[in-house]
Amino acid sequence: MSKTDVFSFRITKDGKVFISWYGKHVKTLQGKPAKKFIMKIDGVENSEAQLVMAKITGNFKRGNEKRNGSDD
Repeated sequence: MSKTDVFSFRITKDGKVFISWYGKHVKTLQGKPAKKFIMKIDGVENSEAQLVMAKITGNFKRGNEKRNGSDD
């Protein structure tokens, strides 16, 4: 994970998607939303994938988030 990679995800065998922010689980997708996410993320550049995950998680687009309890 590089400095710009704040989001990560993993897909389970049953199609659930777990999205993490700095290693902390923040969102679970299943069913249609999970399938839609997988289609969006497939084959995109990492920076675009980061943006997709930021939008899906909702509260991560305001710019006032703190990372792991720090005051950055």
